[in-house]
Amino acid sequence: MSRPLRSVGVDFVDSAPLRLVFSARMSAPPGEVYRALADDVADWPRWFTSVTAARPTGGRTGREVRLRGGVALRETVLAADPGERYAYRVDEAGAPGVRALVEEWLLAPDGIGTRVRWTFAADGSGPFRFALRLGRSGMGRAFRDAVRALDGRLAAASA
Repeated sequence: MSRPLRSVGVDFVDSAPLRLVFSARMSAPPGEVYRALADDVADWPRWFTSVTAARPTGGRTGREVRLRGGVALRETVLAADPGERYAYRVDEAGAPGVRALVEEWLLAPDGIGTRVRWTFAADGSGPFRFALRLGRSGMGRAFRDAVRALDGRLAAASA
């Protein structure tokens, strides 16, 4: 059952009680990476295996996402800066204990490629925060696998 979360802004990325930050390098340029994140939302399940379904809503101002394990999320896009940043807030979640959640993808040129930094900023109950800390390495692995898979897809598309 989905329930509403606290409405926070993009600044929550810097002030959240729990912040998990991961980074990786991609060979694709920032503009291509941004398009895959922000414009091709429905393709996320093809490269991010934690995502089983995704679709833009509200004329691309929101998203509906389903995760492995059946968790459903309704999100609002907070920042869509082409080639630089894509951030969204979770407005409703079917996960226990979460109170507020923002994810931010920062893209920076790195040679001819891109340095991608993903921040998972959250607030929630003690057990929720404990579970996230415990799952940090798994989330990092999922992020790195997703970035690698996306990079492969983008390279194949441009070949």
